[in-house]
Amino acid sequence: MSMWEYESEAHGGRRDPGVSSVDFENNDSLKTDVFERRDQSWYVSSDIPSNLLVKVGCVSFHLHKYPLLSRSGRMNRIIQESSRETEPSMVELDDIPGGPEAFQLAAKFCYGIAVDLSASNISGLRCAAEYLEMTEDLEEGNLIFKTEAFLSYVVLSSWRDSIVVLKSCESLSPWAENLQIVRRCSESIAWKACANPRGIRWAYTGRPAKASSSPRWNGSDSKDSNSPSRSQPVPPDWWFEDVSILRIDHFVRVVTAIKVKGMRFDLIGAAIMHYASKWLPGMAKEPSVPASEESWSGGTQLGSSTGLHLIIASKEDLSSSQIREQRMVIESLISIIPPHKDSVSCSFLLRLLRLANMLKVAPALVTELEKRVGMQLEQATLPDLLIPSFQKMDTMYDVDLVQRLLEHFLVQEQIESSSPGREPCLEKHGIYEANPRNASGPTAKNRVARLLDSYLTEVSRDRNLSLTKFQVLAEALPEAARTCDDGLYRAVDSYLKAHPMLTEHERKRLCRVMDCQKLSVDACMHAAQNERLPLRVVVQVLFSEQVKISNAIANSSLKETVESHFQSMVSTRRQLLEGTPQSFQEGWAAAKKDINTLKFELESMKAKYLELQNDMDNLRRQMEKAPSSKPSKQSSSPWTTGWKRLSKLTKMSTEAHEVGSRMPGGAPGGESDKKAQRRWRNSIS
Repeated sequence: MSMWEYESEAHGGRRDPGVSSVDFENNDSLKTDVFERRDQSWYVSSDIPSNLLVKVGCVSFHLHKYPLLSRSGRMNRIIQESSRETEPSMVELDDIPGGPEAFQLAAKFCYGIAVDLSASNISGLRCAAEYLEMTEDLEEGNLIFKTEAFLSYVVLSSWRDSIVVLKSCESLSPWAENLQIVRRCSESIAWKACANPRGIRWAYTGRPAKASSSPRWNGSDSKDSNSPSRSQPVPPDWWFEDVSILRIDHFVRVVTAIKVKGMRFDLIGAAIMHYASKWLPGMAKEPSVPASEESWSGGTQLGSSTGLHLIIASKEDLSSSQIREQRMVIESLISIIPPHKDSVSCSFLLRLLRLANMLKVAPALVTELEKRVGMQLEQATLPDLLIPSFQKMDTMYDVDLVQRLLEHFLVQEQIESSSPGREPCLEKHGIYEANPRNASGPTAKNRVARLLDSYLTEVSRDRNLSLTKFQVLAEALPEAARTCDDGLYRAVDSYLKAHPMLTEHERKRLCRVMDCQKLSVDACMHAAQNERLPLRVVVQVLFSEQVKISNAIANSSLKETVESHFQSMVSTRRQLLEGTPQSFQEGWAAAKKDINTLKFELESMKAKYLELQNDMDNLRRQMEKAPSSKPSKQSSSPWTTGWKRLSKLTKMSTEAHEVGSRMPGGAPGGESDKKAQRRWRNSIS
């Protein structure tokens, strides 16, 4: 028995006697436990003939008035209105939620027949009970109470039942929304999805190697089902496959509830990518085409001549309903992608952008998607960037779209450079690893420049691509973004080969987009033999290569001279140190220490000398301003103070001279000099 049906068999299944099986006292006058079906009609096995015909769609139910009247408020009103008729009444209930299946279960409940509640029928039966107004006012323990209790205590506590009930609500709008069934199931799924994987004790589908159309929750197929009882740990993405079976509006409700619970943005982005791969056929990852080799063999065209061709579904192959459905899926997914930079991959965003342009998604959402691509354009690959032109344009690929992506990228780069306090996300997650712009290696602009050169090489083969568009796209990035212009030269040469009718002026204008000084030796050799290039460009290439060769020769000779001189100095010093006795080396170390001490003391004396000289200048200025009257005896004479300072200055100058005479390089003195030096040191200390 499939677990999707959740024990829907009437007999032999496990039941909760208080909830999953609904019973009540049978009416004495109508004693039956069997509903019989004949073609498109249901009959009640009873001795009393039916007096009520209920039509639900194309199915007819031959029933009795009293059981329905006693438990359904709506049927009570309808029967009372038709009680004056002599013939059996007929009621049409085409708008009942759940259809004939739900009404059949509700009719069985009214007749007292045991009804097995399951995750697959509870939502339709709950909505039908609300439609029939089977409230507690008519009888205690009516169908609304029973179904509500089953939802609250059985369904919402189970992961698989919550998924099944939410899936069954797709055909019950707006009843399921008004009765809060969708909201409660979404909240239940969100809480369980955010739980710690180590604490999971319920069965889940997981992500199989080959994606299936629906989760396999069959107990008899235990070999293929994932269970937390196994030895391997539960992966963080265990809930992706189960949630991906939901319709887009219910998936959005679940993801929104998961965001509120605080789940990691990379997991949410991975779940969105998994959902898109199942519901959007064009989102399947296409096989990567190897990039064209950088071949500089004489005079041939650079790169592959076959080009890269994308395999996408044509819009004409889809019906109008499929187009509307896929457009709604794309618009909903764009609106719930987390705002963080690396929540989804750039390749996914570009494939989503390609489908959005093909299906004519709302322009505001397309612009938002283009900005998201520009935030992480350095992660893009050439096959994803080759987006066909779905508008009425002459070019094969949408070059204007790539131009807008580059503009968004440069704006984002400028924002990040103007806010140095912002640090890129360096966290590594189990689902997706952030790729920071400031990582070691080439910068984001360098990677985008290489990508743009490859893109230009590919689109240049389009004969309808104008020279102006090619030039504007080639000059979109600043010059500092390219350290080498080999890729740009390859694109220029490819454009010249695909457009042989260009004039000399147009060819010169085209070649201005590249810098000849940034070409490698191989590129220069190829350009020197390229007949498609203007003669002036060839001369510039040869001249720049000659200058680089001359500089390289000069630098290499200078480097060899410096290295040889340095090596000789090092070897000579090493030989001197190895041949010097140990005692002499120790004496030399002590002498170096004394020399450093003397240098420090000399600097101190110089500082004091400058200080005294400053005092002398101040004294001279004071004397020039002093009055001619004699100074009093009580006050000290300025001349006295000045002569004291001058004598101090003379003494310090003499000592400084003595220190300078004892510095290295001066004449060695006798024992008297050594004694004077010792006395001078004692005075200083």
